[in-house]
Amino acid sequence: MLLLIRRRVDPELVLVAVVALWIGMFLLVDAAPVAWVGGHELARQLVLGIATWAMLAHLLRRESVLVRWQTMLVVLFASIVEYTFSPLLEAYTYRIGTVPMFVPPGHGLVYLAALALGRSGLVRRHARLWSVGTVVAGGAWALHGLFLAERPDVLGAFWFLCLLGFMIWGRARLLYVGAFVVVTYLELLGTALHTWSWAPYDPVLGVISQGNPPSGAAGGYGWFDLYATLLAPRLQSLFSSSRVSAWRRPLVATALPPNGPSLPSSEVNVPPASTTIGTSAAMSYNASSGSQARSTAPSASSMYDQKSP
Repeated sequence: MLLLIRRRVDPELVLVAVVALWIGMFLLVDAAPVAWVGGHELARQLVLGIATWAMLAHLLRRESVLVRWQTMLVVLFASIVEYTFSPLLEAYTYRIGTVPMFVPPGHGLVYLAALALGRSGLVRRHARLWSVGTVVAGGAWALHGLFLAERPDVLGAFWFLCLLGFMIWGRARLLYVGAFVVVTYLELLGTALHTWSWAPYDPVLGVISQGNPPSGAAGGYGWFDLYATLLAPRLQSLFSSSRVSAWRRPLVATALPPNGPSLPSSEVNVPPASTTIGTSAAMSYNASSGSQARSTAPSASSMYDQKSP
């Protein structure tokens, strides 16, 4: 029975559920009063940040190299935007006054969840229905922000138009469907828990009204997805080709000398056998000058008086 249940469960939907629970749990922990964590805000941020990076690394193990590149590009672009528009321009502000440590890796989790939802069998089997539902729900929210909300939301309507463009001309329509679902869940939960809040107007011109959250936040987030899907294949190809070229470099080796007779390395004028060793060696019997030892006189060369028989 358990094996049958495992076969029926879509692993992509499991990943989406894990990320949704992780985001909800961490936003709740972050929103808890400081007294509940012993008054150590820095320690809480460190724990949440390290744990989120660890979760992102764990989930990326099952992904392809291309998806890993895409995810890290999303983290990079989102981090730049976060630190520019939150503590610097204050288009939105976090409860702690700066970007929490779990937010940069959290963007990677959001991207993976959006990608997994778009890859799931549930969405792919009913792709048209999910696409139409996203347009209808996002359009209704944007119209409400423009004409019915107590706090006008022009930015949300603009971002919804961006979302429409991504879904019409983008290469991965279901990715943006997943982004709409996941980002909407994230924004509604984060603003409800007061983890962050959006300013009434944009910080640059001061005339563009912003909802809290903007209705088409997924459309703004879609720019991260767009750049990631466009740049990741190029970066992967660039690094792959550099590795291959490094392995294809010819090996440099010194050729060994050919086998067979060859000339000596230096001229030999005197044969080795005729070379005089020196005066310290033993000399013949008759030559006694400088000799250290005299050889025994040979009997055959001795002069004796011999009598004839």
